[in-house]
Amino acid sequence: MKRLLYLLCLLLLPVAVVTADDWKIVSGKIVTEFAKNVDPQNPLPEYPRPQLVRDTWLNLNGLWDYAVTNRNAATLEQTDGKILVPYPIESALSGVGKTVGKDQKLWYARSFDIPKGKNWDGQRILLHFGAVDWETTVWVNGKEVGKHVGGYSPFAFDITDALKPEGKQELLVAVFDPTDDHFQPRGKQIKNPHGIWYTAVTGIWDTVWLEPVPVTAIEKLKFTPNIKNETLTIETTVKNLQDGDQIEAKASFESETNKQLNNRTLFGRRNLRRFSAKLFTTVKKTNAGEPLVLTIANPKLWTPDEPNLYDLTVSIVRNGKVIDSVDSYFGMREISLGKTEDGITRMLLNGKFLFQHGPLDQGWWPDGLYTAPTDAALAYDLEVTKKLGFNMLRKHVKVEPMRFYAHCDRLGILVWQDMPSGDKYIAPKDPDFVRSPESAANYEREWKEIIETRYNAPSIVVWVPFNEGWGQFDTCRILDLTKQLDPTRLVDGPSGWSDRGCGDLYDRHQYRGPGMFPPEEKRATVLGEYGGLGLPVKGHTWVESDKNWGYGGNLKDKDDLLQTYKQLNQRLFPLIDQGLSAAVYTQTTDVEVEVNGLMTYDRIIKVDVEKFKASNDALHYPPPEIKTLIPTAAVKESEWSFTTDQPAEGWETAAFDDKAWKKGNAGFGTASTPNTTVRTEWKTNDIWIRKSFELAAEDVKNPSQLTLDLYHDENAEVYINGVKVLEVKGYVSNYTNFALNNAVKAFKAGKNVIAIHCKQTGGGQYIDAGISYTGPTKKGQKRIR
Repeated sequence: MKRLLYLLCLLLLPVAVVTADDWKIVSGKIVTEFAKNVDPQNPLPEYPRPQLVRDTWLNLNGLWDYAVTNRNAATLEQTDGKILVPYPIESALSGVGKTVGKDQKLWYARSFDIPKGKNWDGQRILLHFGAVDWETTVWVNGKEVGKHVGGYSPFAFDITDALKPEGKQELLVAVFDPTDDHFQPRGKQIKNPHGIWYTAVTGIWDTVWLEPVPVTAIEKLKFTPNIKNETLTIETTVKNLQDGDQIEAKASFESETNKQLNNRTLFGRRNLRRFSAKLFTTVKKTNAGEPLVLTIANPKLWTPDEPNLYDLTVSIVRNGKVIDSVDSYFGMREISLGKTEDGITRMLLNGKFLFQHGPLDQGWWPDGLYTAPTDAALAYDLEVTKKLGFNMLRKHVKVEPMRFYAHCDRLGILVWQDMPSGDKYIAPKDPDFVRSPESAANYEREWKEIIETRYNAPSIVVWVPFNEGWGQFDTCRILDLTKQLDPTRLVDGPSGWSDRGCGDLYDRHQYRGPGMFPPEEKRATVLGEYGGLGLPVKGHTWVESDKNWGYGGNLKDKDDLLQTYKQLNQRLFPLIDQGLSAAVYTQTTDVEVEVNGLMTYDRIIKVDVEKFKASNDALHYPPPEIKTLIPTAAVKESEWSFTTDQPAEGWETAAFDDKAWKKGNAGFGTASTPNTTVRTEWKTNDIWIRKSFELAAEDVKNPSQLTLDLYHDENAEVYINGVKVLEVKGYVSNYTNFALNNAVKAFKAGKNVIAIHCKQTGGGQYIDAGISYTGPTKKGQKRIR
């Protein structure tokens, strides 16, 4: 009866020719330049599965009918209008811009034709979804063909038996997504976006497509490279395998010129294959169902500097005839832990230490939310990341379409892949929370899907099961499970906050930072988040208001951002020498009211690219000389003059006589304040502190090389020789670096005085400061990491 009702409803729906007039971008928010290139009749037309490519496919992206109904609705009875697939319904590019709640269901409907011809006739027809958030049910011609639960992995249904012999085929999709009203992985989606939490995403957000395959067909490929043995192990999953079937694999490597001509499988099968000059080719067969070990003699290793990729064709051979064949690619690389010459355990790429440095990459768009407007947009963020001198990124509590990882593979960008967070969150010192059996099982199933579907990407080197305490449960068991699912990669454990002593990495988060945990025997120490320098750019913000924010307050302009960032890098140098293996800067772009991106939300670069890249490149060379002018309390004792009584006018000037003030070692505060070194107790509302320091004449010539390390709880004013150089509000939970760009005229050769007033209103309290000078980077030196 439901099937008859469904078919009747579809027949009653008005039939119209879909044109661009049926769609327009929802107004009211900023959009990227890429939005103007979205074709509503053919959005995101690129091949969606770069590591398992067949010649023939049909893209179903475009304008569909949609409706939002009560969650209990059994079928679609009336449509609300048109939606542009695959953009989420909440997005501007969907043409709808509506929210969908926990008591509602989102419906999609469209018709399609099965093409005629030898590539389609007599084949099994698969219906693919790149990603749908969250619970999906699919009908074809009124027959239910499958369900899928999970918002981040591709899935497919064989719809052959539901197809009509001729004419239009009717497709209906229902989606339920309760977002943060349920336990499912959701990342930063929330029904009430604010701060670091963003607009919810519901429904289809990646390409929908049809694929004809033979009865016996390759379903999955799994590649495991071994650079020591010079082999690639290929595991092939085959549908309807028969006795005697064989798997044949052919790997080849081309010159860079021919790679550019052929465009690789990233853009579909190679049209110019006949012109390619192979530098390496190897072929091997094995019985179907068995792993095939392919010898890759003298392999050209994949690295960020040289992202070498091999072409691969895998075929099913029956009685000497190829009955199915797919194109793919792979990279020969190894990620591991090991000790360097200094005896420190570090992350190694292909057996060598490479300092991994890159942005926290949220992957959100003002016009498409989870979905990049175009494939060029998807690649653009990565191209900018590379141009800025980074060699990695951390994909933060989101998973991307398969083409994203193919772009990373092609460009040479290491990827740390997060599991999207969900369910309940814990505080840094809390124990793991206990999930319901249903929630735990769902987490493990979705995480397994994510790992298995992205396993072949050479760019992915780290799995991150938990970010901070977000959804953190059974920590060591989940980290062990991750390692069992993929023993070839490192497992972060977890990224920030509630460490349990397991995993491959000891991961600290520190804003603004930088900072690190001490190296361990069996784990590498990494800085999973730092930075977060905020700079709102007028006309390029999600909202024009004081809600736009960055860690430690917003900066003045792009020069201030660049200089402050360079100061952070200068503080990274000694940490790398002490054992730091990686650092993740927050972040690639602004997202909604977060303005701590290196680009605005609509992708305007905020910094001078060449100067920024030069600062990042320097991290891979011997460090410059760093002189400590005033140590923080965390480093060593340092005596200051202080008073808790209102001082006389001019207390902040160099000439002020502070002999009547008390003497005490910094830091000043209460022992209960986190991450502090209290050497002098301070419990009143206000404190004024002063200290002199010497500055050499050559250092005065480069005052931009001076850095202030400040821990303030709460409000603080900082003066140099009577000139106010910094004012900060609120409190921080660790030391923050500040570039003293606006103190250029305040410094002088010889004796200088720093004076600070800190005001406390409630809770913990602490004030401490340090000043250091970082010399210029020496040129012409050999790269060491």
